[in-house]
Amino acid sequence: MSIVVTGATGHLGRHVIEQLLEKVPADQVTAVVRTPEKAAGLAARGVRIAVADYNAPETLDGVFAPGDKVLLISGSEVGKDRVGQHRAVIDAARAAGVALLAYTSAPGSLTAALADDHRATEEVLTSSGVPYVLLRNGWYHENYTENLAPVLAHDAVVAAAGDGRIASAARADYAAAAVAVLTGEGHENRTYELSGDEAWSFAEYAAELSRQTGREIVYNAVSGEVLVGILTGAGMPEGFATVLAGVDASIAKGELAGTGGDLSRLAGRPTTPIAEAVAAALKD
Repeated sequence: MSIVVTGATGHLGRHVIEQLLEKVPADQVTAVVRTPEKAAGLAARGVRIAVADYNAPETLDGVFAPGDKVLLISGSEVGKDRVGQHRAVIDAARAAGVALLAYTSAPGSLTAALADDHRATEEVLTSSGVPYVLLRNGWYHENYTENLAPVLAHDAVVAAAGDGRIASAARADYAAAAVAVLTGEGHENRTYELSGDEAWSFAEYAAELSRQTGREIVYNAVSGEVLVGILTGAGMPEGFATVLAGVDASIAKGELAGTGGDLSRLAGRPTTPIAEAVAAALKD
């Protein structure tokens, strides 16, 4: 039996693998990757490496074994058939007879188009017969703190979220919840709504950036249309810019503000405050 993590060298997958290795022997962990060179360090530590691609179902043959616990980290390629990608993994896991498949989904409250593929994948998984866990991950701190260059260049946070609040958390927090599910018992056929312990507004975020940088950074609330124009003007594909503007519209409606506590309960600790994530980003 192995714990199998897809997308293992991605932003979230790296955190999951590192935290798994703190709890289980390396030879009980399988990292599924598209580019084996990126996983060379994991292989050197004794992690089994499986090379597979969501877009090529045949590469998934032999990746899973009876009794495995699997974390399906959702695909991130906008414009791809993500539901089809996820279905290929679910089908391969079902055929192998895995014990559990956990999927990183989106909050149940989210109505933005970003959630559509997640809802469709949930339907595929819950009707597959595979014991499942839906990890409905909220927004990541890093969605903002990893992109501070334009904020600092213009001394402004720009968003189309009005006064909406976001209960975000760090990737490491969401990884801790996934690890708890993969290494624990009694999670079969459960849905967890995962979010940070405290919600914040963009005005508060700008104020925190101001405090930590010693500069006056303001929050410029714009319309969704204006935000799409700004993002595409900076080189972002229009489709992705529209998706992000849709998320901001959901934030404005309070859809990402919930603080139900599932994340901190699974992680066994409080979630990372946004101020801590800002501090870490400014040091890099």
